[in-house]
Amino acid sequence: MKKTVSRLAVLGALALALSACGADPTSNDAGTEPDSEDATAPQVEGDVDPEDAGILIGGSLCLTGIQAPLDEPIMRGIQLAIDEFNDNGGLLGEEIAFVNLDGASDPVVVGNNGEQLVEMGADAIITPADFDFGGPASRAAQSAGIVGISPGASSPLFGSETLGDKQFTIATWNTTMGAAAAEFGADQGYENAYVVTDTFIDYTASLSEYFIASWENLGGTVVAEDTYTQGDQDFSAQLQRLQGVADEVDVIFISSYMPDLGLIIRDIRAAGIDIPILGGDSYDDPELWSVLGEEYGNDITYATHVFLSEEASPLVPAFVELYEEKHGEEPDTSLVAIGYDTARALLLAMEEAGTTDGAAVAQQMTEMEYELLSGSLQWSSAEDGHEPQKESALVSLQGGETVFNTWLKPEWTPDP
Repeated sequence: MKKTVSRLAVLGALALALSACGADPTSNDAGTEPDSEDATAPQVEGDVDPEDAGILIGGSLCLTGIQAPLDEPIMRGIQLAIDEFNDNGGLLGEEIAFVNLDGASDPVVVGNNGEQLVEMGADAIITPADFDFGGPASRAAQSAGIVGISPGASSPLFGSETLGDKQFTIATWNTTMGAAAAEFGADQGYENAYVVTDTFIDYTASLSEYFIASWENLGGTVVAEDTYTQGDQDFSAQLQRLQGVADEVDVIFISSYMPDLGLIIRDIRAAGIDIPILGGDSYDDPELWSVLGEEYGNDITYATHVFLSEEASPLVPAFVELYEEKHGEEPDTSLVAIGYDTARALLLAMEEAGTTDGAAVAQQMTEMEYELLSGSLQWSSAEDGHEPQKESALVSLQGGETVFNTWLKPEWTPDP
């Protein structure tokens, strides 16, 4: 009861302050670019008013800026899972509310949001889908003694060793993802790799690091390595170096993300280099597939978390039907499924633990075996980093269209 009173007071104060500057604290328009004064206005999702809810899930997902293309569809999946719980009686006898504060693709804003959500009485916090952007909200959750979880942070830094014993990511770590891409490449008979690493964030840097370690463990050779920085919008120098060794290379590994990932691949293909390309989950982006199209979107395979087909998971048809009932169309990206899995994993642990207490829920999360859209999942103990123990989905791009290959759990993974 004490938490509810505190939550009401904080929400009321926020609504009053935001109304004074002309903001609507219950706005549900994720596509609007907020100005600096209302960038962190609470976005109340679903039909449950936080003032009436017994359980509050907070989010600091980024709805504006460079991270928004990942976090916005993830938020749709989160709300779908919460709505499903509420439609079936709620959780622990209470309705669940989800309130998101736009992280604005700024780690400082994300961290401040985390602290604000704690003040609002959040029982858990869902962070942005990246370590650099999501870590600050996770630290706020840890300081408050509640669970924080990222839907897509694949850096091994997003775990209990770095962030604390109540912090999780549902995403396959880069150790597994890099190893899965390497093992798939080796299985195709590739031997000599050219590696391009976007150094802008830890995700891309560590993914290349773990791919190289796995590739060399499998007996492969890295012919050359090159670097790129997101935002440069110029791959000409790297392309010239690649052309100089192309005859020695039978696979290219590129660790980057949109928008520049599309530019890099287009430049390579436009130069007449048709060597197969491998990558990670940042390729799981409809914008990339559209940019590459039928002409350039070929012989590309990436390791990711989920694929929306019954072939990949028997749970997919029911999920797609549920999404269509709410939105009137099929999911436009598999990121929606990642958000759905994230919320379900968290809520199922609360249900099994019989409480929203952070320590109890975190412990329960390490004891459960989940069957999710993104495959089977079991988290390791806090002492072992809360590593998500799961397979990677291997997906290919051919003629600009995605094709599911297989689930793959590497035989060997490098140490984080």
